[in-house]
Amino acid sequence: MYARTNTTMADPQAIDRSIAYARDEVMPLIQGMEGCIGLSMLVDRDSGRCIVTTAWRTEEAMRASEEGVRPARERGAEVFGGTPEVERWEIAVMHRMHETGDGARSRVVWGTTDPSRMDDMLGNFRMTVLPQVEALPGFASCTMLVNRDSGRCVLTTTYDSGDSMQQASDRAAQLRSEASTTMGMSIDEVAEFDLAIAHLRVPETV
Repeated sequence: MYARTNTTMADPQAIDRSIAYARDEVMPLIQGMEGCIGLSMLVDRDSGRCIVTTAWRTEEAMRASEEGVRPARERGAEVFGGTPEVERWEIAVMHRMHETGDGARSRVVWGTTDPSRMDDMLGNFRMTVLPQVEALPGFASCTMLVNRDSGRCVLTTTYDSGDSMQQASDRAAQLRSEASTTMGMSIDEVAEFDLAIAHLRVPETV
């Protein structure tokens, strides 16, 4: 399975309008495309940073959708007030304890590993890190996206609420420190977001 992320530094005043556009116009569009398995949207209301992710059953389906989503992406740049950075990924890990409700929050970790060690890193994550992440307060789900050519990876961990994510903060930071060593992954950035749209229907991979 594969994912395409559209990251935009939007006008913070346009966040609600941007969420409505993604929910009411983009989501129905992509749901009608062959191989689409959902959409999610993360927003940081302070900075205006928005990440819209679409998921696809195959890389071919993702590539085939490119032309069809181009007008929506161009229109989205007007609505959001910024031009998106588009990236394509393999969905290497998807683990969901339960669905989320209103108020869910996500912590996103961007990292890099040696591309030749990607499978080892993922195996280590599944066997040693994921069980510990699953035990964090309010844990709902996590997703690992990877680019096997560049070695880049993105881990998104979603919690039931901002309070539960904050309760897990110290332990999560400890896990990141430990995991970066054992997994051979350098951490490039950590950021927190509201989960504005949760409509990814990606099957469990763990």
